[in-house]
Amino acid sequence: MNRKDPFFNRSVIIGITITLIAIVYMIQLFHLQIVNTSYRDFADSNAFYKKTLYPSRGAMYDRNGKLLVYNQATYDVMMVSKEMQDFDTIDFCNTLNIELDTFFQLDSLMRDSRRNPGYSSYTPQPFMSKLDTREYASLQEKLYKFPGIYIQNRTERQYKYPNMGLILGYIAEVDKNTMAADSYYARGDFSGKSGIELSHEEDLRGEKGVEILLRDAHGRIQGKYEEGKHDKMPVSGQDLTLSIDIDLQAYGEYLMQNKIGSIIMIEPKTGEILAMIAAPSYDPALLTGRDFGKNFMELARDPYKPLINRAVSGVYPPGSTFKPAQGLVFLAEDIITANTRYGCAGGYPPLGGRPRCHGHPTPLSLDPALATSCNSYFCYGLTAMLTNRTHYTDINDAFDHWKDRMVSFGFGNKLNVDLPSEKRGFIPNSKFYSKVFNTENWRASYIISISIGQGEILTTPLQLANFSALVANRGYYFTPHVVKEMKDKPIDKTYTTKHYTGIAREHFEVTVSGMAHAVTSGTCRGINLEPEIEVCGKTGTSENPHGDDHSLFLGFAPKDNPEVAIAVIVENGRFGASNAVPIGRLMMQKFFKDSIPPSDKWLEDRIVNTTILPNIYQQNI
Repeated sequence: MNRKDPFFNRSVIIGITITLIAIVYMIQLFHLQIVNTSYRDFADSNAFYKKTLYPSRGAMYDRNGKLLVYNQATYDVMMVSKEMQDFDTIDFCNTLNIELDTFFQLDSLMRDSRRNPGYSSYTPQPFMSKLDTREYASLQEKLYKFPGIYIQNRTERQYKYPNMGLILGYIAEVDKNTMAADSYYARGDFSGKSGIELSHEEDLRGEKGVEILLRDAHGRIQGKYEEGKHDKMPVSGQDLTLSIDIDLQAYGEYLMQNKIGSIIMIEPKTGEILAMIAAPSYDPALLTGRDFGKNFMELARDPYKPLINRAVSGVYPPGSTFKPAQGLVFLAEDIITANTRYGCAGGYPPLGGRPRCHGHPTPLSLDPALATSCNSYFCYGLTAMLTNRTHYTDINDAFDHWKDRMVSFGFGNKLNVDLPSEKRGFIPNSKFYSKVFNTENWRASYIISISIGQGEILTTPLQLANFSALVANRGYYFTPHVVKEMKDKPIDKTYTTKHYTGIAREHFEVTVSGMAHAVTSGTCRGINLEPEIEVCGKTGTSENPHGDDHSLFLGFAPKDNPEVAIAVIVENGRFGASNAVPIGRLMMQKFFKDSIPPSDKWLEDRIVNTTILPNIYQQNI
């Protein structure tokens, strides 16, 4: 064939054109039938109504089987825009007890693809949530008048007790980021936003089901498609048994009213958290129902910040509660022995009597130094460690050994409790100080305040309670946790694994002895429960540049075979013995005796009726 023939060239051009057109049509058909689902959705929506079946969210119980959180039926209004025909909008609004403007606002929000990425006019979209029983009954009765309107059943959280708001957390409607990150969620779904509801969201939420209903030519529901053969039933979420004792928890919240701070009690043998009070807190029932938004904003604007779980998110200088940890490091590093004695002259002599100290016998060894909370002893100990050139090459090497020991106690890093928003606190390393002082040849005297738990040292109440449990166990701890067990799922091994410090038990026995003497004859005499219960403890007074000092206490009991470890902090509570120790005493009485003996009722009344609020908050009330 002559390729110069014009008919040949024309046929080639026509062939290429036809091929291109065919390819374009094929691409468009692929897009319409495979990629773009709107026509399929439209076709399906004419024949079927796929109704989501929401699972029952897992319930929660306390360690003694008392129900804490359960579910109650609630109802959502769903709308399929393509099915909507003219109906009496005023009647619809009156039925739902909403204004006409509200109707248009909700309709606009539903159709806004930016705020509702999954919007489709062919599929049911959430229009209004959380109808009460009366509103549901009124709408159900008139539903035939409103084509394109459906009712979706779901459940809402309910609470047996007005306690534990910060531990339990709350659930709220998912945002677009949550929907983008997890295909499980669609607009109108709810998920955990804080507390256990967030940290155990996947366990609690369960699995959705679907019910496929058949429509007639007019869109009316005729029944199940193929008798429910293709339906999928929802799977309920896991029920959780918490380690919390609700009675102990409620009592701690009672004691901490009109105060800011935290109480944490841990079972040393397991790491289970028996009580976790963060004050102030809130009634979890406030963050349910149609008033959720209003109540949440009030809590968020509250100057006392009741939405912050200070037990895991609050960071404080530990003050003298840090001294048992210092003593253990000095013993483990062979800086001192149990019999090493240092003098005190009302303060640390090499630095002109600073930091100051109170009167007590001198010189003394570690046991009485802990009992009397001698500042000078631990200043001498830290200086001896940082200037030792037999064990360490220089001060940086010595300090990093000190820091590693503190980290082994659970300080300076997150403990990985099964709650969100945990802070790590702060334990500096040598590089931090080399940068601060602009030299690697800094001196122990520059940082002497950290020897008594001040300066740059920051800990959380949870870390202090965990350290108390570690001492009670004589050298190891379990990761603290609030979920004791799940109905159909074993607890994570993270919470059943022992974390060892590598420090000999004999060193812990010296520390335990000092903490026992602090209770019988030292700074913690206010928590002495002998002869019934032998308590070990340590007070702390933490300097606060913004107001009165913080009051701290940590301890455990009984001394041998301990059942409970505790940490208490009262912001602006001044001396540890003033407020933290009495609160610790009352919590111990509640734990061991389940009630407060008549002899301590006066103390309970004093604590409950004492208001300790920082001036910065009082000015904002």
